[in-house]
Amino acid sequence: MTAAAVPTGRRNFSPWFQWVTRLMATAPVDPLRVDDLSGWAEWRVRCRQRLTELLGPFPEPVPRNLETLDEQACDGYRRARIVFDTEDTMSVPAYLLVPDGRVEPGPAILACHGHGPGKSLVVGLETTDAPNGDYAHQLAQRGYVVLAPDLRCFGERADWNPPGIYACDINLVHATMAGVSPLTQNLWDLGRCLDVLGDHDLVDPARLGMVGLSLGGTMTLLLAAWDERVAAAVVSGFFSSWAEAHKVPWNMCGSQVLTGMLGQLEHVDLGALIAPRPLLVETGTEDPIFPLAAADHSYAQLERVYEHLNAPDHLEHDVFDGEHQWHGDRAYAFLDHWLHHTPPSA
Repeated sequence: MTAAAVPTGRRNFSPWFQWVTRLMATAPVDPLRVDDLSGWAEWRVRCRQRLTELLGPFPEPVPRNLETLDEQACDGYRRARIVFDTEDTMSVPAYLLVPDGRVEPGPAILACHGHGPGKSLVVGLETTDAPNGDYAHQLAQRGYVVLAPDLRCFGERADWNPPGIYACDINLVHATMAGVSPLTQNLWDLGRCLDVLGDHDLVDPARLGMVGLSLGGTMTLLLAAWDERVAAAVVSGFFSSWAEAHKVPWNMCGSQVLTGMLGQLEHVDLGALIAPRPLLVETGTEDPIFPLAAADHSYAQLERVYEHLNAPDHLEHDVFDGEHQWHGDRAYAFLDHWLHHTPPSA
């Protein structure tokens, strides 16, 4: 806050100060009461209804018309560049990684990128300063069929913008004028990615996992909560609290918010909609965006839910020395354990 914007007396000139004031006055409408889960089943129905209302209308289904544009051999797998339709005016480019030697249906992973270059990062075609960003490549080398799409505004789906214009936020402006949510649009696209994986001859649709860092973690948490086809999930560098993240002025992104969500829905609520399906959370001790303290608090609440559902071993928290990055030390073994066997029902 600049000196000129500091409130004096009852006067305030700062929009951000007003948002923080309203945030601090916002109480949860129907919080998850982890000290008494006797009404769990009824709360879960209400929570899913709130999520449905916040997401708003989804696009109309269209034929996918999937095409393979090119394909090449990699280290232990084949990487195909594919494209398919999700709306009458929108298509999704993606990389499909198929391990060498796969001859029968098995587990598959939907790998969702974070902010940055898009799908090219997670398949190892580009790098950033953060380590281990090529988790789609690493999963393919471990024997998984992997689908890595571009989210809207990233990779091949990025529009040109003048310097200083943040694509996620300008896209939110256009979506708001049209009465839709970019998060909902991305969620719809990712659901169609599950369709693509589930229809593949070498994929067992009962063993679909999903992973993602940062924005990819947002979408992994949301899709796993919304779509029970996600049999196991790894949420990296995101799971904490929307309310806590909102306290940092520059921390919210136009692709990661829903209109009116504060007080209606929290990260722990989405985790509770995933339970008892397997979920692993990664948190760096020095993550400045989604701090460890908030992640620990929400995780402790979620642990109570998994214990209530007699599935405490289905939930893990990998706290590692590092910043906002993919870790993977426990994630790969976690996915191997849950997806190389018939996953538990939701």
